[in-house]
Amino acid sequence: MKKITESNAAAYTLILIAVTFLIRIWIAAYTGLGIGESYYFRGALNLNLSYFDQPPLFFWLSGVSVKLLGLNNLGLRFPAVLLFAGTSWLLFLITRRFFNVRAGFWAVVMMNLSAVFTIAIACWFQPDAPLMFFWLASAYVMVQIMFDPQNDKPNVNYHTKKIYLLWILVGILMGLATLSKYHVIFLFAGVFIFVGTNRNQRHWLTHPGPYLAIVIAFIFALPVLLWNYHNNWVSFVFQGSRAGTGEKFQLHPEWFLRSIAGQALWLLPWVWYPLVVQLVKSYKNRSKQVYSFNFWIAILPLVFFTVVTLWSNLQYHFHWQAPGYMMLFIPLGYAIDQKLNGPVKEGRGTRRLIRFSVCFTVITIGVLSLHMVTGFWQWYGPKWIVKTAHGDNVDPTIQGVDYDDIKVRFEKEGWLNNPRIFTGATRWWLTGKVDWAMRGQKPIICFSDDPRNLAFLVDPNKLIGQDAVLIGQEHEESINADAKPFFDEVKQLPDIAIMRSGRDELHLQVYYCRNFHLPKTPRNDLPLYHQLTGRPPFGK
Repeated sequence: MKKITESNAAAYTLILIAVTFLIRIWIAAYTGLGIGESYYFRGALNLNLSYFDQPPLFFWLSGVSVKLLGLNNLGLRFPAVLLFAGTSWLLFLITRRFFNVRAGFWAVVMMNLSAVFTIAIACWFQPDAPLMFFWLASAYVMVQIMFDPQNDKPNVNYHTKKIYLLWILVGILMGLATLSKYHVIFLFAGVFIFVGTNRNQRHWLTHPGPYLAIVIAFIFALPVLLWNYHNNWVSFVFQGSRAGTGEKFQLHPEWFLRSIAGQALWLLPWVWYPLVVQLVKSYKNRSKQVYSFNFWIAILPLVFFTVVTLWSNLQYHFHWQAPGYMMLFIPLGYAIDQKLNGPVKEGRGTRRLIRFSVCFTVITIGVLSLHMVTGFWQWYGPKWIVKTAHGDNVDPTIQGVDYDDIKVRFEKEGWLNNPRIFTGATRWWLTGKVDWAMRGQKPIICFSDDPRNLAFLVDPNKLIGQDAVLIGQEHEESINADAKPFFDEVKQLPDIAIMRSGRDELHLQVYYCRNFHLPKTPRNDLPLYHQLTGRPPFGK
């Protein structure tokens, strides 16, 4: 590659976006859906005002996409791939505006080298892709308003038609971000803190524009509010409970350390550390408005979702801090540009780090994607790596394989075309994998106290008297406890072997269950029982 200059940086950025877009199209099309994606997928077929886990926008976008591209992996994921290309360009535009065009290029490079951004956010059927796009789109328009060079002139008029139109656009974009993920509250709060802590921006606190934007964003959020109003505010209760303390408050420093380590690993340590350095630098330089803007928008999701792990087990959701890290790629791009055009020694070290990052990311993604599709590591790779990653010797990447062998078994047994047979499981994530394997062709029930959005997609009262084929993954105890009471008889049949490139990698248990009915003993701990007794699945 030629040296990045003011004249070629924009062109190279577009080339980078185009190349990575095509690579991600291949990854999106040929790798299987993960457990979260499989669980979400039926929502794209059942368009609603909102959903249990998330606001509706990514469901709506993929619902349109599968109409155009078909009900397949690419059809579900294409909106994410397309939106991330736009996110990369918006990052370039903001960085160029704050610093220079070279910095914009390097900001995009580093974001595309970060593991959580370049695959999980950029490829997967998740709410994060629209959140990141509309988050940055909102920020970009606000930059046009707040960092307009005309603002430094005396007697500037802040009540022009252009300014009001821009604030209206901010409201629309923030409304779309609100329909993407609840994280957008940190964007609202960060912008207001930035305005309040900078003397040159405080006039916006008394300007109608920001409040007009809030009203418009609220109007966009009405589908979420209306759905929750009719469903006992269950989405807000569920998400809020994740930050709760449980029955007894207790500090867990191990969860906190796991969160930090997980963030570093997801971003890649050599990308995470410079981002943290830029967070500190942005704080120290917050007297400069470009740094202040980035700091206040970045700090809130980073601190909240990290500190809350001291008492709340957020498990492996290390991507929840991602919007904050995204903002830090802006000053990081400028820092890289300074080093590359500074002392020779610093420039040489930075080039080596970038080359290493490019090689590591490309090779790792290539190897993992190839293995996920073919399973070649199980044939040729050291088995101790799998055992270390997953103690029961089940390759964890098998979760990224579509369990199509389930559908093959259903077709062989004649269950698929039998309208008197439905299916399900006793875990929300396995129910999702089963549902995607069947491509939503069968009614599906999650026999669990935690069915999540699955409880809203099928009316179990319509299945009374039918038989069911339930799938388990070493879940015999929960089958007996939570599914068996709803049937006259539960009989275990031969397992389904999940195959990858001719290798038997995972066995799923199969249970044939006769005559679905209301259990004799009340099961008020199960949302399914609530529905069968005429109540909402969640709540009293």
